[in-house]
Amino acid sequence: MKYISTRGEAPPAPFIETLLAGLAPDGGLYLPQTYPRLSQAAIAGFAGQPYANVAEAIIAPFLADGTETLALREMIAAAYKNFRHPAVTPLTQLDSNLFVLELFHGPTLAFKDLAMQLLAKLIDHVLKAQGERATIIGATSGDTGAAAIEAFAGLKQVDVFILFPHGRVSDVQRRQMTTVEAENIHTIALEGTFDDAQACIKNMFNHKVLRDELNLCGVNSINFARVLFQTVYYFTSAAVLGGPHRDVSFVVPTGNFGDIFAGWIAKRLGLPVDRLVIATNSNDILARTLASGHYAVQTVQPTQSPSMDIQVSSNFERLLFEAHGRDAATLRRLMAGLRQSQGFSIEPGPLQAIRAEFDAVSVTEAETTQEIAQSWREAGYLADPHTAVAISAARRTKMNASASPLVVLGTAHPGKFPDAIERATGIRPDLPGHLAGLFKRKERFSILPNDQNEIERFIRDRATRAAKRTAS
Repeated sequence: MKYISTRGEAPPAPFIETLLAGLAPDGGLYLPQTYPRLSQAAIAGFAGQPYANVAEAIIAPFLADGTETLALREMIAAAYKNFRHPAVTPLTQLDSNLFVLELFHGPTLAFKDLAMQLLAKLIDHVLKAQGERATIIGATSGDTGAAAIEAFAGLKQVDVFILFPHGRVSDVQRRQMTTVEAENIHTIALEGTFDDAQACIKNMFNHKVLRDELNLCGVNSINFARVLFQTVYYFTSAAVLGGPHRDVSFVVPTGNFGDIFAGWIAKRLGLPVDRLVIATNSNDILARTLASGHYAVQTVQPTQSPSMDIQVSSNFERLLFEAHGRDAATLRRLMAGLRQSQGFSIEPGPLQAIRAEFDAVSVTEAETTQEIAQSWREAGYLADPHTAVAISAARRTKMNASASPLVVLGTAHPGKFPDAIERATGIRPDLPGHLAGLFKRKERFSILPNDQNEIERFIRDRATRAAKRTAS
C-alpha cells in the first residue's frame, strides 16, 4: 500500500517512510491511496475478542509491505499488556443509549496512550532494523506530550523534544512531561499557544536542511499511524453494542481533529457509523465552520479542557481533502488562504458532504461544569472536563437523534483535572497509584520564547550532542 500527500506535490510513499516522516515533504498530510474494506462478518467477529487481536486485524493491511506479521503481533501485545483494565477500552453506560468509552486506562491516563504506545514500539523497531537514529518532535496541548514521553523515554534510537504552551496545561499534565528522568527527553515550555507550538513543528518539517540533518520524525496526529491506531476502539466499542448489525454514533471531544477523523476512517473501512459528532469547547472553530462554511481562526481562549484549546485543527485538512474528491490543487488553495488570511470558505458541495456525516456542538464553560456535576449526581460518574464537553454535546444530540447508541469518547482520567472536578462536585479525585508521588518529583524543562530560530537552535544543539554521545 502506498500513501499520498494531501498537497499532491510529494511522490507516493510506503508506510515505513510515512511513519518516520510524519509530515510529507510538500507540507501535506499522508493518507492511503485506497482504504481496505472489512467484511461485515469480520466486524461481527470482533465481539468478545481481545483488544490486541482486533488491533492486528485492522492495522495489518496498512503495514503489509513494511512490517512482518509476527513482529507486529508482538509489538501490539506489548503495547497494551500494561493497561489497567483488561478490556483496554471498557464501555460504561450513563443513560439509556448513552455510553462512555473509557480511553484513559493507559500509563498517562489519556487516550493518546492507545496510539503512542504502539507508535513508539514500531518506530524503535524500524530504526533498529535500519541502523538509524531519529529526532522526535511534537507539540502538545496537554496529553500528547505526556504519552509520547512515556512511550519513548529511554529508547536508544531517538531523542524527544516536546513543546507545550507555557501555563496553559494542567499541573498534572505538565508534571507528567517534566518529571521523567531520561536522557533522551527534552520538554520545552513555549511562551505562546498550542497553535504556535504546532506551527513551529510544521515549520521545522518544512526546513529541509534541519529535517534531513536531524532525521526529524513527528508523533503528533499529523502522523497517519497515530490516527490509524485510534480506529481500533471504534470497532471494539461498536461490536459490544451490536455492530455491525446496527449503526452506532460517536461523540468526540475535539481539538486537532485526529480522534474523530479516526472514526471517519473506521467508517471507510466498513464500520456502520450513523453520525460523528464534533464536540468543542469555547474554541469552537469547527462548530462555526460546519454552521457557516467559513473556517475563520480566532484567538484561543483558555478553558478547563485545555487539550481542546485549539483554533488550527491540523487533521481537518485530511477531511477537506476527502470532501473535495482528493483534489490536491483545491486543498493547496485553501491552505494558502489559511496561511495568508487566517481563514477560507468551503464550497457548497464539499460542505454538504461533510455535513452528511458530521454534526458539531459547542459547549460553554458553564455547561461543562454543569455536566460534570450532572454525570456525578445522576450516574455516579466522574467525567474529566474534555469528556464532560462530549457528554453535554451528546445529551443535546440525543434529543434530536435516531435510536442508534451514542458513544462518548472518554479521553482523560478525572484525576488529571482535580480542580475542575472539585469545583463541580466537591470531590477531589485521586490519581492512580503509579502516579501518586507525581507532585513530589523534580521538574526539568526549558522555557523558550515563541521564536522559530531560537527553538531550532535549542533542538539542533541538544540532538547533535546526544548523537555524538551515543556514537562514542
